[in-house]
Amino acid sequence: MPIRDAVEGDIEDICSMIEEHARYEGKNDLVLDRADMARHLFGPDPKAWVIIAEVDGVAAGMAFCSWNFSTWEAKPGIWLDDLFVRPDYRRLGLGTQLLKELKARTDGRVEWDMQEGNEKAAAFYAELGAEPVPGWVRYRWRG
Repeated sequence: MPIRDAVEGDIEDICSMIEEHARYEGKNDLVLDRADMARHLFGPDPKAWVIIAEVDGVAAGMAFCSWNFSTWEAKPGIWLDDLFVRPDYRRLGLGTQLLKELKARTDGRVEWDMQEGNEKAAAFYAELGAEPVPGWVRYRWRG
């Protein structure tokens, strides 16, 4: 089950998996602009990147990421915006492989958000040795 960097030819699978994840989370109306996403991922000034988990040549899961930087650690790290494994491919270890690949790409932090109450995800992350960050609340300011 290889993990590889996404290429421009993966844009349909990437967008489809993001839309599938949105539906799984109860947001049924998300439809992404493929050209816009391709420009942000593969254009001359990429803003994010994706790694793909494959099973028998099929894009079975992905991690959608961008770089961040910790001033206190003076190291770059990875912001994981979206981790998704398609339902037919769950329980094969793909989520673990994707996260381990991210950890191998930085000696800084790998960070992400999780919705409150997602006990399955919390147990999965704890099993990998990840911990919630106590005392911090995420804020969002939209343009």
